[in-house]
Amino acid sequence: MATIYDRIMRRSEVLCLNQWRADLLHDLRGAVLEVGAGTGVNLAHYPPTVSRLVLVEPDRHMRQRLELRCRSTGLSDVEIWPDPLEELRVPPASFDAVVATLVLCSVPDLPTTLQQIVDLLRPGGRLVFLEHVAAEGNPRRLRWQGRLEPLWRRVAGNCHLTRRTEGAILRTGLLMERIERASIRKAPPFVRPSIRGIARKPGPEAA
Repeated sequence: MATIYDRIMRRSEVLCLNQWRADLLHDLRGAVLEVGAGTGVNLAHYPPTVSRLVLVEPDRHMRQRLELRCRSTGLSDVEIWPDPLEELRVPPASFDAVVATLVLCSVPDLPTTLQQIVDLLRPGGRLVFLEHVAAEGNPRRLRWQGRLEPLWRRVAGNCHLTRRTEGAILRTGLLMERIERASIRKAPPFVRPSIRGIARKPGPEAA
């Protein structure tokens, strides 16, 4: 997957994902943690106002490509952590923002992962997300997602097609500041439905 991921995603990145990433990340600041950083496609969009950037990537093959991209872009001060989120030894409220792009579909336990993210955020901190989700507004497509999901999970790194990520985010107590729904262009039809936006942890705005 690490070898072919960027190539598979190239057309969607050009047509929509690259702009969506730029729009979501351009005003981040302070200490930022990215969950499942993959091959590092978000790196080009982090602004200079980010004072600390931690990239979590447990998959060693993805991490090798991530390290190469960091070196090629001259980002020598980026921290790359190999442990999965649930094994991080980090004090609560350590980050001003957590970024999750096309990763929450594949975590083993979505509610637990989201609660861990909430715990890592400072009061007023933000979860920035871009995820493909269940086709809740299209019953026919949703049925197909359900049929394909068992096989898809095996071939696509535990990727779930029917996750209702928006509801899971809201159930953590995060406040939805912004959400947009759109179709990921040139993706297979069963992974096109997507949400992207920002949810904030209650409290004064983080620095």
